[in-house]
Amino acid sequence: MSQQGKSTLKLENQICFPLYACSRDVIKRYKPYLDEIDLTYTQYITMIVMWEEKSVTVKELGKRLYLDSGTLTPLLKKMEAKGLLTRKRSFEDERSLIVTITEEGERLMEKADGIPEKIQACSELNTEEAAVLRALLLKLLK
Repeated sequence: MSQQGKSTLKLENQICFPLYACSRDVIKRYKPYLDEIDLTYTQYITMIVMWEEKSVTVKELGKRLYLDSGTLTPLLKKMEAKGLLTRKRSFEDERSLIVTITEEGERLMEKADGIPEKIQACSELNTEEAAVLRALLLKLLK
């Protein structure tokens, strides 16, 4: 094996590892705040989209959250059982499923207010660094 081949297989040279470790750590930091409002992290980011959009197709929700229907379907069923949203077939296209936030889901927004600031306070990144990191991560996602 070449010397270059060996160096590319070092953990310290992997972009994926710090992304993975940071993702796990950030989600772990959200947990106590999300436990207070009875949401998982994936449910929380779903609610963020619902607070913005009010009503959206499952396809569009999956696109916004980078989640496939196999992940979304059970997630949305649980959230519907909690009374946070409803799922109904579109009148225009029966193949399309529309997700709509409920009044209970809207009320949850007040309880979630402040979570982003609490998470930001855990970070050593200033506002500018956080914006640069976000832009780089979005570029990587594309």
